Amino acid sequence: MDARLNYFTIPAAGKALKYFMSAGKELKDMPLPAATQELVALRVSQINGCAVCIDMHTKEATAAGETPVRLNLVAAWREATVFTEAERAALALAEEGTRVADAAHGVSDETWAQAATHYDQEQLTALVILVSFMNSVNRLNIITQQPAGNYQAGQFH
Repeated sequence: MDARLNYFTIPAAGKALKYFMSAGKELKDMPLPAATQELVALRVSQINGCAVCIDMHTKEATAAGETPVRLNLVAAWREATVFTEAERAALALAEEGTRVADAAHGVSDETWAQAATHYDQEQLTALVILVSFMNSVNRLNIITQQPAGNYQAGQFH
């Protein structure tokens, strides 16, 4: 499968995406645990069906020491016992923040309150920006049918 657009060879894309992707790099330095960031990025990408992001975040999480069991259970995190309460709150917020078109309420007060019991204001900010960022990146990749499978961990660092 070939991508509809190659963002790396189009000057207009390179110019705009340079700033857009710098936001993603800044997220890595925010005070949200790295494991939580990868789990959230993976879950958002699973929901949206973004194969290239699923490939990337699975490999990045593995390189950072995440276990195959936890990665394999992200899609069914509610029934899994391998996630902390804080991670479960982040995954719930990520799901509701991604499925805003599927539910009239967006992120419920209950989900927000649960996340707020585990994360401070800076971490909540990082979580909200991460969910929003991943939804945007997923759409960039899905619209242009970016192929998955060839990502190498650390490729964009």
